Amino acid sequence: MQALLGVLFHSIGGIAAGSFYMPYNKVKSWAWESFWILGGVFAWLVAPFLMAYFTFNQAFEVIWATERSVFWITFLMGLCWGIGGLTYGLGVRFLGMSLGNSVTLGFCSAFGALVPAIYNDFFPRLGHRSLTDMLASEGGRMVLWGVLVCILGIAICGKAGIMKESELSEEENKVSIKEFNLVKGLIIATISGILSSFFSYGIQFGTKIAEQSVMAGCPELFKNNTVFVVILWGGFTTNFLWTTFLSIKNQAYRNFFDHNTPIIKNTLFCALAGTTWYLQFFFYGMGESKLPDGGASSWILHMSTIILTANFWGIYQKEWKGVAFKTKATIVTGITVILLSVVIVGIGNTR
Repeated sequence: MQALLGVLFHSIGGIAAGSFYMPYNKVKSWAWESFWILGGVFAWLVAPFLMAYFTFNQAFEVIWATERSVFWITFLMGLCWGIGGLTYGLGVRFLGMSLGNSVTLGFCSAFGALVPAIYNDFFPRLGHRSLTDMLASEGGRMVLWGVLVCILGIAICGKAGIMKESELSEEENKVSIKEFNLVKGLIIATISGILSSFFSYGIQFGTKIAEQSVMAGCPELFKNNTVFVVILWGGFTTNFLWTTFLSIKNQAYRNFFDHNTPIIKNTLFCALAGTTWYLQFFFYGMGESKLPDGGASSWILHMSTIILTANFWGIYQKEWKGVAFKTKATIVTGITVILLSVVIVGIGNTR
């Protein structure tokens, strides 16, 4: 029953993550950097603060009492993840919900499985597998095979994107994706996928924060909410610095005072997008607390649900309308292969 609850929580979180960008499509006459950082204020500051406080009112006392090295490493993981989150928005902007999410989250899933293992070879941690351990065990080798399958799936999705671009005119491509750019989008999505996996590492390094929260009276179900606050401070820092630079360069800060644009509506859509984004990790933390395998299977479930949800929205927005059946079959094959890799990695992580 606990495992089923874990799967349910992860499913809700994945649906939120795969859907959060949709409200941004309703923002009118604002520059990307304006609506992205305003949504980020709700996603990385407001919602985490409120959820942490209302589920455990001593959350910030625990954070201030946390060992400084644990705090700063967790914050640093959030800082790196922030670059991934920043480029995620750009990837979806240039590739669309379907292709953008498939490539980004495919890389995120693969590197989420590999990087901690490589790190543990150089800095061993009790209870954490290294790459050497993985190569020496059946389950570890299965995880590595899953990573290779994932890369194959990404390549197939990329091929589908190339086929789509060659079949449709620039104007047709931009009917559903206003700023479609395959090459730029694939490069950005790759970078985003690699760095987005750092959120998973932040949760691992922040385990002591979660444990101290439980010791201070936090319900097990909400123990990760305190960790999320620290990770997201790091993520907000990265995004704030970059969007501020762009805002000054492009004078986009004027959007917030331009009464010729729907300021109130835009703000509400940004708030909805940001809050929806945060809900993915609120439910992720609840799901992880219900699964015996913890982070490994949680991350896999999270990624697979997001990929499915994002592709549903891609179909809804008719991102593949007008392409040949072969092209549609190619993107479906690529998504299927990525989901298969997620299953393989999940099975390997339980052995």
